[in-house]
Amino acid sequence: MSDLLKAVEAPVNTNIPDLHSGDLVKVFLRIKEGANERVQEFRGTIIRKRSGANGGNFTVRRVASNGIGVERTFMLRSPRIEKVLVERHSTVRRAQLYYLRDRRGKSARLKQRFS
Repeated sequence: MSDLLKAVEAPVNTNIPDLHSGDLVKVFLRIKEGANERVQEFRGTIIRKRSGANGGNFTVRRVASNGIGVERTFMLRSPRIEKVLVERHSTVRRAQLYYLRDRRGKSARLKQRFS
């Protein structure tokens, strides 16, 4: 049975580094519009990371114009992800940072982890 599961499993995307909740990341995603394809950047804080074989994903939150929060979930094994750059690691004490949705300004900042 394990051979059958391995046959269905998606290949690991090597462009995605080790990610943690609280990291400030830039996700470069390939977008197809009609006949042409372009790379779009999504910059924000990881508020959730779920592991798993094919179903692993991470959610990135950023604050767009006029203070509107935008969240986007990316699959860990997606071939559409061109690369992920970790700009900063933060010290967090939780796995899911849903409380950041209610925070504004200074209270929404996370302490930087130096290591």
